[in-house]
Amino acid sequence: MIIRFGYVSHALELWEATPAKTMTFARYKKLGHKAALEQLHKIAEMNLQRTLRIIHHNIAHDIHLYRFSSSLIPLATHNEVEWDYIEPFRDLFKEIGALVQKHGMRTSFHPNQFTLFTSDRPHVTTNAVEDMSYHYAMLEAMGLHEEGHINLHVGGAYGDKAKAVERFHHNLLQLPKHVKRQMTLENDDKTYTTTETLDICEKEDIPLMFDYHHYMANHTEDEILSEILPRFYKTWDRLGLPPKIHISSPKSDKAYRSHADYVDADFIKPLLEELKSQGTSVDFMIEAKQKDRALFQLVEDFAGIRGVKRIEESTLEL
Repeated sequence: MIIRFGYVSHALELWEATPAKTMTFARYKKLGHKAALEQLHKIAEMNLQRTLRIIHHNIAHDIHLYRFSSSLIPLATHNEVEWDYIEPFRDLFKEIGALVQKHGMRTSFHPNQFTLFTSDRPHVTTNAVEDMSYHYAMLEAMGLHEEGHINLHVGGAYGDKAKAVERFHHNLLQLPKHVKRQMTLENDDKTYTTTETLDICEKEDIPLMFDYHHYMANHTEDEILSEILPRFYKTWDRLGLPPKIHISSPKSDKAYRSHADYVDADFIKPLLEELKSQGTSVDFMIEAKQKDRALFQLVEDFAGIRGVKRIEESTLEL
């Protein structure tokens, strides 16, 4: 079986490469629309240029997975700021997408925790649809709208998880079908367990983005990893892609849910052993504070384990 590794947004091994420079709405108002619009264009172009540099960095290190920053375009979905955040950067978007496709890179977005479909407040759902559409528009501009994914958590329980899940299914009907097709759902570390999230995924035909750290922080005794994994794999069947797993490790025993700077290989080994016994190739997205540095370190750590062979700089064979 093969495991490929990727990371989130920032390449710390590159100098001045954050793709998430932004502008606050307060700053926008202070500058006035015309001056602010000029700044918005400069910031967006810088973020996209830096993303292009990061893609080249990934190619150089055989990194086949990458999560784009959701902050590529500042104030894109603010209801008091209207500007065309696609057309002025059409060539840059296309260049990024063409490079991703040429090198077979798997890309995604992960909107923030406020983008959810479990709320009983209509404007929250409206904002969620708008934010998902913003992410889809960027994928479309890159030509990646049929292969890139937009990952969400289920959302809050609001004191009644069953009713919240009902609202999720109901509110999700407002999301355009072409956007929903690119959606994945992730189990979380406090509210919706892996099994609860799988139930929703199976009903909606949405792939599960399995987070191992979240599973360890939030699972019941009857949620056994060896039994969960086959259900998880099956949610990816229609896409013909390796199932995708988020990995990180606790910052400390006290701050168990927080992500550490790097990934502790010993924390991941039980997952690795189970994956090996089931023989299904997967992709690992590393969610650690040290981003690509954490990726390089973890691959190095795993490559030293007996029975693990490094076949590319960021790919292992078990």
